[in-house]
Amino acid sequence: MKVVVSRNVMQRSEKYAIGYLVSSKELMNRAGMAVMRSYNFKGEVLVITGSGNNAGDGYALAMHLKERNISVTIALVSNKFSLNGKVYFEMCKKNKIPIYMVENVDFSKYDILVDAIYGCGFKGILPKKEAEVIKMINNSQKKVISIDINSGLDADSGITLECVKSDLTVAIGSYKLGHFLNMAKDNIKELKCVDIGIPIIGEKMSLMEKDDFKDILKDRLNYSHKGSYGLVAVMGGCLEYSGSVKLANMSLSALRAGSGVSRLIVPRSIAPGVLPYLLESTLMPVFDEEGKMVYNKKNLEMALEKVTALLAGIGWGESREYQLILKFILENYAIPLILDADGINTLSKMNLDILKNTKCKVILTPHVKEFSRLSGYTVDEILNNPVELAQVFADKYKVILLLKGTTTIVTDGFKTELVNRGCAGMATAGSGDVLSGIILGLCGFNDVSIDIVSCGAYINGLAGEMASGGNDISMLSSDTINYIGRAIASMK
Repeated sequence: MKVVVSRNVMQRSEKYAIGYLVSSKELMNRAGMAVMRSYNFKGEVLVITGSGNNAGDGYALAMHLKERNISVTIALVSNKFSLNGKVYFEMCKKNKIPIYMVENVDFSKYDILVDAIYGCGFKGILPKKEAEVIKMINNSQKKVISIDINSGLDADSGITLECVKSDLTVAIGSYKLGHFLNMAKDNIKELKCVDIGIPIIGEKMSLMEKDDFKDILKDRLNYSHKGSYGLVAVMGGCLEYSGSVKLANMSLSALRAGSGVSRLIVPRSIAPGVLPYLLESTLMPVFDEEGKMVYNKKNLEMALEKVTALLAGIGWGESREYQLILKFILENYAIPLILDADGINTLSKMNLDILKNTKCKVILTPHVKEFSRLSGYTVDEILNNPVELAQVFADKYKVILLLKGTTTIVTDGFKTELVNRGCAGMATAGSGDVLSGIILGLCGFNDVSIDIVSCGAYINGLAGEMASGGNDISMLSSDTINYIGRAIASMK
C-alpha cells in the first residue's frame, strides 16, 4: 500500500520538517533534483512558474537541468516570489538561464513544458491569467510535467474547473487525495511520488495495491466443502424492477468471489421470471403483495436460515414493508449486511440510530447521490470533501462505508483505504451490483473488516480493467463478472 494524505497533513508535515530537520531552501533543492530524476528530460525545456513554493521547486529544477547542460528556459506567470523561491530565482538569473514573462513566450518552440504554477495549496477558482496560461499548456500538444500536483486541481477533492493535463505528475513527499479523487484520473496520465525527507505527521490513508490482499485470497484447502465458504444471500427485486439478470449476476458475482453457496431471495410473484437465469444459485421466494416483499417474521426466518452474509435492497423499490424487514434483520442477525441501492434508500427513511446498536456488521455501498440522501449532505459538499464526510458518517453510525467514485473510498471512520482500479467502461448499469456481489461473496467466509471490503472493490476494478480490453464504449457489467476469476488469480 502507498501512503496518501490530505492537504493539511502535508502542510503540517512540511512545517515540522523545516522546523526540526531541514531548511526550506534544501527541501526545494531536493524537490527539484527529484523531479529531474523522475523524467528523461531532453530537448528544449520550459519551466512555467507561479508565485509560491511550487515555483521555487521549478527554479530548483531549472538549476539542476542547467548543471547537466539541458537547455532550459523559465516563463514567469507572476513576478512575485516566496522567500526561498526568490533565492533560487536569483540563482537562475546568475547562471544565465533565460527568463521571460509568460506572455512573451512561444510554447511551440519547446519540447517539454514543466508546470510549476500551483502546488497543493491551491483551492478555489483560478485567476484569469493563470487560467489562460493553463489553456495554453493544454493546447500546446507538448509533453507536460506537473510538479507535486497539476495546477488548478484541488489537492483534497480532485475537483477542478480548469487544470493542467499532465503526461506525468511528480508528487512531492507523499501522494495527496487530489491525485486520485473525482476528476484526477482524466487529467493525470502517469503519477510518481518522490521522497525528499518529509516525515508525515498526522493521518495517513492507504492506497491499496495487489499485494495487500494476499492474506485474504489464500488457496483453499483440499479438505473442505461448499459449507466451508459460506452461504450468502441476495435479497431484492420487485414486480416493477424484476431485474432478473441483474439479480442473477449478483449471485454469480458472490460465487465467483469464493462463496460456497448463493441464495436469491425474491418476491414470490417474480420468482418464475428469475428462475431461468439462476444457473448456479438457489431460489427462495417470499411472501409479497403487488409484487413487493411483505414483512412476515416466519417467512423471513426461513429465507435467512444458515445465511452467513446478506446483500439487501437491489431493485426492491419503495414500500413501508421494507423498513420493517430491514429493522427485523438489523435487530436479529449477527451477520454482515451489505446495503446498496434501494436498501440504502430504505435506510435513509429510518432513524439511523438503529445502526449504532445493530447485531449486524453493516456495510453501505452508496454512490454520491445515495450518500447525499442518507447523510443529508449535499452532492457538492460530498464531492468537495468526500473522505472527511465519509469518515464522519462511518464513525458516527459504526458502519463500513464504501463511497463509489473514480477512486473508491472505504472507511470505518478510523482507518481509510482508497482503491484506484477500474475503467471508464464500468460507468454502465449493473457495475455497482457486481461490486456488491463480490463483497458479499468475500464476507460469507471471512471475518468482516475494512480490508475485506477494499479487497472486493479491488477485485471488481481489476476485473473491469481486464474485461474492457481497451474498449470502454461497448463494455457491459456482465463482462466484469467473467474476469473476476482472473483478477483474483493475479492478486494471489
